[in-house]
Amino acid sequence: MVSRADRSLLAEWWRSIDRPLAGAILFLMLCGLLLSFAASPAVAERIGVDSMHFVKRHALFLAPALALFISASFLTPRQVRRTALILLGVSILLLIATLFIGAEVKGSRRWISVASFSLQPSEFMKPAFVVVCAWLFSENNERPEIPGNLFSIILFAIIAALLLAQPDFGQTMLVALVWGAMFFLAGMSWVWIVCLAGLAGAGLVTAYYFFPHVAGRVDRFLTGEGDNFQVEAGREAIINGGWLGQGPGEGTVKRIIPDAHADFPFAVAAEEFGILACVLLVGLFAFVVVRTYAHGLGERDGYVRLAVCGLASLLAVQSIINMLVVLQLMPAKGMTLPFISYGGSSLLATALGMGYVIALTRRRPEGRRNLTSGFSMRAYSPAE
Repeated sequence: MVSRADRSLLAEWWRSIDRPLAGAILFLMLCGLLLSFAASPAVAERIGVDSMHFVKRHALFLAPALALFISASFLTPRQVRRTALILLGVSILLLIATLFIGAEVKGSRRWISVASFSLQPSEFMKPAFVVVCAWLFSENNERPEIPGNLFSIILFAIIAALLLAQPDFGQTMLVALVWGAMFFLAGMSWVWIVCLAGLAGAGLVTAYYFFPHVAGRVDRFLTGEGDNFQVEAGREAIINGGWLGQGPGEGTVKRIIPDAHADFPFAVAAEEFGILACVLLVGLFAFVVVRTYAHGLGERDGYVRLAVCGLASLLAVQSIINMLVVLQLMPAKGMTLPFISYGGSSLLATALGMGYVIALTRRRPEGRRNLTSGFSMRAYSPAE
């Protein structure tokens, strides 16, 4: 506990943050490390490296992720916006560079090698893009002379073009869904809704006919024919785990899942800890998302409201996509489960995004009423 007489920066921060929300996010990070012990040794042994290779690297990235999360949570709304603008600019430059000097993996150029690590610029682009678009949408509503909506559309088009050039259709779809949700919350007219829905439908059809890997995944999902080994193994792992699981380290099907540590840790969790543990994990994600939405929808400041809801949507949609793929409820897509899957870029970027959430939802001297949860809180001044 922090004394009320303590007026230090750390004490004020501790009193101002949503501690249950921050605690749930930190617990998700610890769950990711735990599942790394369960999912990654078999993958490491299969490729001929030390069995703890991915565990050690996950732990290595966890330390800076925690530091990034806590550091970002100290920012003011203005500082969140400024850091997001800088990060988005750097990410766009790196996305362009990736097309020319990025390492090609399975026909895609999504990573740039930095020292002995691989950096995925698209992961850092996502939280920055959400915050910047939130600012543009709010500026359009508050200052009609500023075409914030138009700037946001142009920015989205640039991002989508760079992602499709890699190609990374999954990330493009994720960004489009989150951007569309924010546009809707910003109060778009029905004309915009119909137009964007039509463009989204046309984009899906175009992707099917012009991206062979997209068509292959959709066809395999619809017909069940072709190379479905990984998703079938994931389903078998879930069935093998039952309600209570086989026990830590006792999973057997996980050993044959090629990307158990990256794309299918949810299946490993089901096999070793049971379906009930997966339900609890889903509940933890739901708690973070719903509580974040509760903060966001109660905000008076349009920028803060859209940024918080957009970051919550980013976490929710990405988590849902990963889980639906594992459960064979949508075509396969190599998308990480936030905080849980192995991947340094994903872990760091998600920690930054959630750090932004804690920063934007901190209690401030200017009062407001949370409309969704019914309790009084203090919000940011728009000038901060």
